[in-house]
Amino acid sequence: MSFPGSYPPDVYTGDSGEASARIRRNDIPPDITYANGGTCEYLVRGDQSRGNIGVYRWTFGEGESGPGPHFHRSISEHFYILSGTVQLFDGNEWVEGGAGDYLYVPEGGIHGFKGGGHAQMLLSFAPGGPREDYFETLASGREMSDEERAEFMFRHDNHWL
Repeated sequence: MSFPGSYPPDVYTGDSGEASARIRRNDIPPDITYANGGTCEYLVRGDQSRGNIGVYRWTFGEGESGPGPHFHRSISEHFYILSGTVQLFDGNEWVEGGAGDYLYVPEGGIHGFKGGGHAQMLLSFAPGGPREDYFETLASGREMSDEERAEFMFRHDNHWL
């Protein structure tokens, strides 16, 4: 029997498995609350997954917010809408996404998203870079000079159009 493609090399080499799963209960408060009422919950950080993936539950505030068109050079980004309506930019046009819709953006793919009305989505990055500093710095409202902001965006692999 042949299979299309192959799995990556083994990472775990033990014989019996290990108790290493983690659960994040729904009643744990968000890790970040933005001034606009939006929240972000760290479901799994890149440093918790050996840099393989970062997964976040993103809840928009009442008013519309979100980044315009941009791309990343080193990470893919994934959006899965849990509830409400989210506007997704697929590199060509803004499309309306609803519960159950999914958008995959490979490295270099132009994308953006905007939502409000407390819509929720899963947002993930692969590999799992240190996005928490990015989210936390933006949530802090810290003022940055143009030069500081450009360095911050470059460090976090955000390239704006």
